Amino acid sequence: MKAQLLTTALMFAAAASTSCAASDAAAAAAVGQPAPAIELVDSTGQTRSLAEFAGKTVVLEWTNHECPFVGKHYGAGNMQAQQRDATADGVVWLTVNSSAPGKQGHVDGAAADRIRGQAGAAQTAYLLDPDGTVGRAYGAKTTPHMYVIDPDGVLRYAGAIDSIPSADTADIAKAEQHVPQALAELAAGKPVSVQVTRPYGCSVKY
Repeated sequence: MKAQLLTTALMFAAAASTSCAASDAAAAAAVGQPAPAIELVDSTGQTRSLAEFAGKTVVLEWTNHECPFVGKHYGAGNMQAQQRDATADGVVWLTVNSSAPGKQGHVDGAAADRIRGQAGAAQTAYLLDPDGTVGRAYGAKTTPHMYVIDPDGVLRYAGAIDSIPSADTADIAKAEQHVPQALAELAAGKPVSVQVTRPYGCSVKY
């Protein structure tokens, strides 16, 4: 009898887990659809929203400075170079931290600004998402996890920063950099050729 009860309980738990996963997947942002709204406080204490940047191309970058995959791209200067190139072309670059309080990578505004300064980062703003609301709305799974939103507010790219899923800086030069490619195609009035890729990195610490 106990064995039957245990089996039944496990079956219900598995069904609930599957249902939650399906619900999360359904709720996540989809390429080709309007990007979910964003309203978060940035590292300076200012409330920023996606609506604030209507009419502009926007890049979203999920981050966790303690993640070695994030460290790969910042340590080699790849992320900063992409930020500088994009913002010089009028693109808005928003870095989002969805690490929960007490979890790896969680920061307050002062710590975020210190990390930005030490890295020489060049994003438009560093957004704090400690309750993970925005991260879950976008289905952000890893750090980094990248998204590109067109001037009409439609999500045009979601996935990895590049095509080689490793923490080795030597792979950067050999990899296809997905965000610059998507930005160049949008700027030229072309459809984004690579729209979805599998993100790699550390799990977002919700």
